Amino acid sequence: MISDEQLLTVDQVLKKLNKAIKKKKPFSLVRVGDGENIVLAQNSIMTIEEVLKEKWAQRANQDRRLKGVTLPNLTLRNQMVNAIKGANIVGIPFYNNDPILTDDRLKRELTDQVFNYFHINPKKPCHTFVNRVFAQKKRFWKLLKNKKILLISQWSEQSAQILREKPYNLNVSMTLNFDHYDQMEHTLETIKVNKENFDIALISCGVNSVVLAHKVAEITGNIGIDFGKSLMYMVREKAGLKHSSNRANIDLIP
Repeated sequence: MISDEQLLTVDQVLKKLNKAIKKKKPFSLVRVGDGENIVLAQNSIMTIEEVLKEKWAQRANQDRRLKGVTLPNLTLRNQMVNAIKGANIVGIPFYNNDPILTDDRLKRELTDQVFNYFHINPKKPCHTFVNRVFAQKKRFWKLLKNKKILLISQWSEQSAQILREKPYNLNVSMTLNFDHYDQMEHTLETIKVNKENFDIALISCGVNSVVLAHKVAEITGNIGIDFGKSLMYMVREKAGLKHSSNRANIDLIP
């Protein structure tokens, strides 16, 4: 079991990201929350019938763009397992006072169960909301300066416009629209053939981000960051730290 005190702080994660950028090493950060837990629980901790009764799964199946996946999807489950095992840093929920707004049974409790089932033991864990704190940190955006940035999201075009302007002034060299798992194969091929056209990918594609972030590192040698809902929050102007992480464990913030 990984205690809350063992999780890397945002400052520690940023140091590791900075090191990968400077050394031009492959690097992936993936994150596991309630949605990822539910996908991983398919035919492992829960039956498909039990999964489909969950509100998260029902919402996903009612609107394909809302969660980016239609369940059941065991292929995605298996891809996520491989991605989490191969990632450099893995975000997971806290045991205590976790800020994810859902039932406790779908947070760290379920993470531990699916990780045990699939023999997942991340060596460098942090909190799953690390991305939301990144969005508030000037230091994070400074690391991205003078790098070619790829945005993958259904919000990619709108967020590109924001990130190209002050105060970010980023070189967004590519955008890829992604709103559902059925775009996975084509997106991976596009990433592969464009590996020279970007250095760092910020990926906001729901549960698919776990797979995409790891694949960026694996097939291109670049840096893939599972950016959660941060691109959407930036477009909708509600990414403030008080909004996204007001109940987070104090250790989340350096």
